[in-house]
Amino acid sequence: MVLDAAQRSALAVTRAVGQLPNVHITTADAAPMALAGQSKYSHSYLQIPCSKESPTAFIQWVEQHCLNGQFDLILPVTEVTSQLLLMQNYSTQQLPMAFARYATVMELADKANLVRQAQAAGVSVPNTQFFENSQALNVQQVTYPIVLKPAKSKIYANNQWVSTTVRILKSEADLAKVLEEDTYLAHHPFMLQEFIPGHGAGVFCLYNHGIPVRYFAHQRIREKPPEGGVSVLCQSVAVPEHLKEASEKLLTQVNWHGVAMVEFRISPEGKAYLMEVNTRFWGSLQLAIDAGVNFPALLTQHFFNEPAIKEAPYKIGQRLRWLLGDVDSLYIFLKRPNSTAKKLKRIGQFIWPRLFNQRHEVNRLGDLKPAWFELKHYIKELRG
Repeated sequence: MVLDAAQRSALAVTRAVGQLPNVHITTADAAPMALAGQSKYSHSYLQIPCSKESPTAFIQWVEQHCLNGQFDLILPVTEVTSQLLLMQNYSTQQLPMAFARYATVMELADKANLVRQAQAAGVSVPNTQFFENSQALNVQQVTYPIVLKPAKSKIYANNQWVSTTVRILKSEADLAKVLEEDTYLAHHPFMLQEFIPGHGAGVFCLYNHGIPVRYFAHQRIREKPPEGGVSVLCQSVAVPEHLKEASEKLLTQVNWHGVAMVEFRISPEGKAYLMEVNTRFWGSLQLAIDAGVNFPALLTQHFFNEPAIKEAPYKIGQRLRWLLGDVDSLYIFLKRPNSTAKKLKRIGQFIWPRLFNQRHEVNRLGDLKPAWFELKHYIKELRG
């Protein structure tokens, strides 16, 4: 069963695993129908309680429908769903999930724990101060710019989820505003980290009980919003050796199992600083599959102790485009106060065809229903 079926990463998982022999996939999400559920590789779709908005009802649904052996493997693709399932103590039967234990996951997903793990492994991190809550912070001792980073991106408390935000603070006024608006800081741990100028980079990994299986890396070409956000056009690149080495130090130390995306900030001098680790499938998963690293299939085969696909070195320069996200990115760029020359250049980049080594993330000739489903919802949202 593939959960979180509204996510594009769930669609990539469904398509990748669905092409393995003797696999029957059920997709599930809170909506009456979702993106991955439209794929021809989804044999059935279930509408279930939302793991974020109704976690108690979601857990009850899982207990009623997923502990009876009906599903041989359950694949969540979001942080909320995976952590919620992992933190439950099912005494009679464990859910069949290709994840590390909850405690291991939180060693990396909890950013404060991650910094300590990185320091122990000899992986560079920004200078960091730890605070249990905002009352422990002396605002007079803060220097700017500084990054305020909650220990957890999603906090589960009182049977509900709270989403947190990383903030770049440039002044005492910024700090005061954040402390007033982000009320969770009064009750939950956070960090103040040195601001590292430069650009982001990531390494994508699959581990099997502490042993590295495959690595992958990509470069973001266009994002939504344009100044930085979700990737809408990206391409595969060789894994930088120093980032691979740092990732391996960290993941081996915690005996990692499953997939992970290790994110770094590269300073203008070329030094890599660890930022965070996503302990789940990532947004641009389809690019890795297109380039030749089928992470979902490999994960599934390792889970069932089957012979893994023998994969050649992946293709460098393979591109992936999320078309509707790219449309949004272009629209945002054109609304901004950019020069006419820059706008024309951006339009040219958008419409210029690329006939080789580029595929669309959702639009696939052999599996068209997800693209049509996405387009209908996109138009519906535009109409308001």
